[in-house]
Amino acid sequence: MDLVIRNSKLTGRSGEYNIGIEDGKISQIKRESLKGDRVIDLKSNYLMPGFIDPHVHFRDPGLTQKEDFKSGSEAAAHGGFTTVIDMPNTLPKTNTYASLKEKIKIARKKSAVNFYLQAGHNSLEEMTKMMELDPISIKIFMDLESDESLEEIFNNLRILKETTSYSGLVATHCEKRSIVEKETERLKDSNDPIDYSYARPCVSENESVAQAIGLARKNNLDLHICHLSTKSALNMARENNISYEFTPHHLLLDNSAYNTYGTMIKTNPPLRESKDKVSVSDIDSSTVIGTDHAPHTLEEKQKGVFTSSPGIPALETVVSLLLTEVNRGNLDFKLIPKIFCENAAERFNLKSKGRIEVGKDADFTVIDMTRKGKFDITDFKTKAEYSPFDGWEYEGAAVMTIVNGDVVYDNL
Repeated sequence: MDLVIRNSKLTGRSGEYNIGIEDGKISQIKRESLKGDRVIDLKSNYLMPGFIDPHVHFRDPGLTQKEDFKSGSEAAAHGGFTTVIDMPNTLPKTNTYASLKEKIKIARKKSAVNFYLQAGHNSLEEMTKMMELDPISIKIFMDLESDESLEEIFNNLRILKETTSYSGLVATHCEKRSIVEKETERLKDSNDPIDYSYARPCVSENESVAQAIGLARKNNLDLHICHLSTKSALNMARENNISYEFTPHHLLLDNSAYNTYGTMIKTNPPLRESKDKVSVSDIDSSTVIGTDHAPHTLEEKQKGVFTSSPGIPALETVVSLLLTEVNRGNLDFKLIPKIFCENAAERFNLKSKGRIEVGKDADFTVIDMTRKGKFDITDFKTKAEYSPFDGWEYEGAAVMTIVNGDVVYDNL
C-alpha cells in the first residue's frame, strides 16, 4: 500500500487500528499489522475523518491583502481541516460563470486542502450557466436584500432546481435588512463598540430565519442557516429540521467581549447578550461547526464602530477550543467527529468524505487530547494578525492533517 497509519484510536471503537491507503483512498482497516511504502505511527492518538469547514472566506480574488487561497488553506491544514467551502463575496463576486471558473482555477493552483465553492445568486440565465461548474450551493446574504428581492431570488432558485442539475441547497446569512437599517440609523453616532450588537439585534436574525424557512418551504428548496447565533433561531431551525452552523465566537463569547476587544470582535451577526446566545451546551448530534473564518487587515478592523470591517479568523483555534471544552467535561467527545465532519459531509452531499470506511477518501485529522498550549497569533498561517482567542490556553489539539493520503501538516 502507499501508506499505512498504525496504532490509531477510532472514535466509537475499542482498541487500536491500522489503516491502509492506496491511491488516496482507504483500502483497509484492520487490527492486524499492515505493510506500506510509507508508515505513520500515531502512538495511540485519535484518527478522525478529515474535518470539514463549510464556511470560510479566503478573499481570493480581489481582496488578497486579507487572505488568499494559499494562506487560507494552510491555516485550514494547521487547524486540522482537510476540506473547506469558500464563500462568494470576493471581488468580483462569485456569481457569474466567468468568476466561478476563475476562482476554481485559482483554488486548484493554490489550495493545500480540498475545496468546494458556493456561488452567489444572479439572473436565472447566469445561474443556469454556473451550474455547468457544479457549485456546491447558492449563498444568499439576506441582510443585503429587500423582502421583494428575496421573493424573486428564491423563486428563481426553484426554477433553477427544476431545470438544471442544481440540488436546491441554499445557504443563508440571516439578518433582516429593514431592522438592521432602522437600528443602525438610531445608533449611528455611537462610539461604543458594544452598540454594534444592538444595531443588529436578535430580532433581525430571528425574523430572517423565519422568513428563510418560509421561502425555502414555499419554493421546495433545501435550507442551511449559516452562523446561527440566537437561542430563538436555534429553536426554529430544530423545530423545522433545518441544518445550521455554530461559530466558535458565538458559542464562547457574549457581547460583553466588546468591552475588552473593541471592534476586533466585530462580526455579522454580532455577538449576543448572554441571555440570548447559543452556547456549548446547545451543541448536539445535529450541529455543524462552521468557523466563518473572515480575516481582515488590522487597519480595516480599527476604523470605528460602524466603519470597521466585520469578521473574525477562526480556522486555527476552533478545534482546540472545543477539545478543551471536552476535557473540561462540557462537551461529549463522541460529538467531535459529527460536528466537525460527518454532519457537514452529509449536508453538502460529500459522499466520499466524513467517515473512516473502506473506499472513502484518505482525509484524516489526528487528535491528541493531551496536547496543551496557548494560542499565539504569530504562529498562525492566516494573514490575519488578530484573534480574540490569542493567548487563551487550550488542552487538546489537531496534531496532523492528511489530505488524500498526503500529510499537509505534522506536529505529531
